[in-house]
Amino acid sequence: MELRNSTLGSAFILVGILNDSGSPEVVCATITVLYLLALTSNGLLLLAITMEAQLHVPMYLLLGQLSLMDLLFTSVVTPKALADFLRRENTISFGGCALQMFLALTMGGAEDLLLAFMAYDRYVAICHPLKYMTLMSPRICWLVVATSWILASLTALGHTTYTMHFPFCISWEIRHLLCEIPPLLKLACADTSRYELIIYVTGVTFLLLPISAIVASYTLILFTVLHIPSNEGRKKALVTCSSHLTVVGMFYGAATFMYVLPSSFHSPKQDNIISVFYTIVTPALNPLIYSLRNKEVMGALRRVLGKYVLLAHSTL
Repeated sequence: MELRNSTLGSAFILVGILNDSGSPEVVCATITVLYLLALTSNGLLLLAITMEAQLHVPMYLLLGQLSLMDLLFTSVVTPKALADFLRRENTISFGGCALQMFLALTMGGAEDLLLAFMAYDRYVAICHPLKYMTLMSPRICWLVVATSWILASLTALGHTTYTMHFPFCISWEIRHLLCEIPPLLKLACADTSRYELIIYVTGVTFLLLPISAIVASYTLILFTVLHIPSNEGRKKALVTCSSHLTVVGMFYGAATFMYVLPSSFHSPKQDNIISVFYTIVTPALNPLIYSLRNKEVMGALRRVLGKYVLLAHSTL
């Protein structure tokens, strides 16, 4: 098969879900609404956590970072996909593809690690409340956040560099929503079996180890919650944990399908749907899951928005 040099002047063609669906206009409108919802809900949650001193605690610091990651993750993918569909121009340069892959892997990897740290935060808060401010001090929280970003970015850099070094076939048509490792390897005109094994090992390490930590944390939390004498205290703990477990299930389920299951289980249509789920749907739903069931967050949002409404009225 004819090869084509992998240079910065080359371009890929992204044939995502908008081009492959039977009703692209409906899908485009749905994705636009979800993206606007993600921008609004994550933006409001970040604003509330930043402005309200009551929320300046480790749990909400981590939640604010999750919102930031979701906001950046969906913004790496969605605007490009919508603009390409509206302009009927769905090419992406070699350098642009590499950048999009690096950013998407960084955001996804950082969120993966952060969710595990959030489970540990809930474990300490519920099982060791008297030691909470010692085990989850602001310094430790920022160390946890920095660790998530650094490890994710280094892993993303390695995978992006190695993936983009392969020679690609002359048909550079990526049947996927974004530049991601599995669909790109299908275009490689070289043996990628060893690298696919490395991806599998990395996927297991980055996904199954955090999942194991989350399961262990929530198993210990469940035993502790069952011994809480107060019904109200038990209910509050369960509501907080169920919100986190819902987010964990959505994120890890999609990521495991994409990066741990063998390539024989993948098809372009399935991969497109899964990628839409964790790059567009999940970032839109996460802040709603956390805020709608959390009285402290909802109260903070009302106070912050009330201040801005009063400020707007006073300037008129």
